Amino acid sequence: MLYDIPLKKIDGADSNLGQFKGKVLLVVNVASKCGLTPQYEGLEKLYQGKKAAGLEVLGFPANNFKGQEPGSDAEISDFCSLTYDVHFPLFSKISVVGEDQHPLYAELTAAQPAATGDGPFRERLKGYGIDGGDPVDVLWNFEKFLISRDGKVVGRFAPDVAADDPRLTAAIEAELAK
Repeated sequence: MLYDIPLKKIDGADSNLGQFKGKVLLVVNVASKCGLTPQYEGLEKLYQGKKAAGLEVLGFPANNFKGQEPGSDAEISDFCSLTYDVHFPLFSKISVVGEDQHPLYAELTAAQPAATGDGPFRERLKGYGIDGGDPVDVLWNFEKFLISRDGKVVGRFAPDVAADDPRLTAAIEAELAK
């Protein structure tokens, strides 16, 4: 079960998703040196706007894509705080694809193998000579997984689906209304 998978918070403390039972979760693999990094701003705005209704945005730094998250957990935390005033929970850097893929991401991608909005960004990556790999795998930084209040993966959104995209906001609203 997703709630039981061992995690570490960005400060190194042991954790898991169990502390968020009963909340709607938006799990995002994040990076500090990516063209999509400005999404932190929209994610924080979404978090602040929907936190009281039961939404938690959870950031998982990952360095899987062109080395775009090279920093230590402390450096990542400082960057997020100082550059984007991020208050949503951040976790220790993990791997979201490959042989060292974190068990959380193995569960997320198995539960929701296709992403809403996949296609245009995959094509853009090809234009840069980047093969998107297996369509089940996380494509790039800022891919989003939506988890219901009862811990089921109910949505997945491509990296370039921003926090204010109607497809994402409608899915979040629907889960919060349940």
